[in-house]
Amino acid sequence: MLFNLLTSLIDQYTFLNVFKYLTFRTGLAVVTSLVIVFIIGGPLIKIFSEKMITGPIRQDGPIDHIIKKSGTPTMGGVIIIIGILTSTLLWADLTNVYVWTLIFVSLSLGTLGLLDDVLKIKFKNSRGLKSRYKFLGQIIIGILTLYILINYSSHEYLYNLYFPFFKNLIWYMGLFFIPFGLFVIIGASNAVNLTDGLDGLATVPVMLVALSFTLISYVVGNTIFSEYLQIQYIPDVGELSIFCGSVVGACLGFLWYNAPPAKIFMGDTGSLSLGGSLAAIAIIVKHEIVLAIIGGLFVLETVSVIIQVASFKLTGKRFFRMAPIHHHFEKKGWAESTIVIRFWIIAIILALIGLATLKLR
Repeated sequence: MLFNLLTSLIDQYTFLNVFKYLTFRTGLAVVTSLVIVFIIGGPLIKIFSEKMITGPIRQDGPIDHIIKKSGTPTMGGVIIIIGILTSTLLWADLTNVYVWTLIFVSLSLGTLGLLDDVLKIKFKNSRGLKSRYKFLGQIIIGILTLYILINYSSHEYLYNLYFPFFKNLIWYMGLFFIPFGLFVIIGASNAVNLTDGLDGLATVPVMLVALSFTLISYVVGNTIFSEYLQIQYIPDVGELSIFCGSVVGACLGFLWYNAPPAKIFMGDTGSLSLGGSLAAIAIIVKHEIVLAIIGGLFVLETVSVIIQVASFKLTGKRFFRMAPIHHHFEKKGWAESTIVIRFWIIAIILALIGLATLKLR
């Protein structure tokens, strides 16, 4: 919006040329979303607290966890989404189809999560929207996202799957791209949702993944860097750096309120939106496997739930004391801050490994 306006005035005011630089606008996107979240966060938290917009806490968790979390406002994802979308609309090139694809994913999954949060608050239980309806909503949103990419973008590499560490290992998926893309979008959105169980636990890893894909998007969309790193160049995807930067800034601002002890939780509104958006970015820049590496913490949390369910159904016994795995460590007596910080450390290490794949091939 603002970018398109300013660039139209470049002939009259040459100093506006600076807004053509993607790195400059990405920096502005980070700062803008950060400031917006800072400004609106406090007042919205106050309103949510007064209106008793608080999510129910799982009653099978540690007693200390239940006591500490009860009464904390939820739906903080609304704050994050406002920051991301406002910043993106201001600084991104709105003629870019990939930008609008991410706006659609963020808004639609955020709305689905919002519905889930509202039902949890209304009926005062942690079930919310029935699983089959939530899954159906994710499938519909995923299909629409892939439809947009297939029909309205000039992405000739969309059907390819690129393997990190191997320069020439490429799999043309053909029609299998559709179920694969759905798996990535639904899997990532649910994985972030499962991880969001302790104060700040999901916020920092999401920020690290977004920061990593800020760089990846820029490199993939740049002919010089992509050729140097022997990565497939994809036109116009560099603009996704603006969206990624907005996510980084919004999450950093939200962490101010979400750090232990949290004043607000992001809820399904935030986790579904953020997870799905990161998945869509990975699909567009063709780094889906790298997403699984950088976001390995989310994969770990999801696998722990799968193992727990499978173990209980097959043997009648639980493999972990509680799933997702961060609750397992809570049950073992680890302090919440210890779990959160150690998981952050794991997320940092995984982000570095994921970024290393750009060169190691």
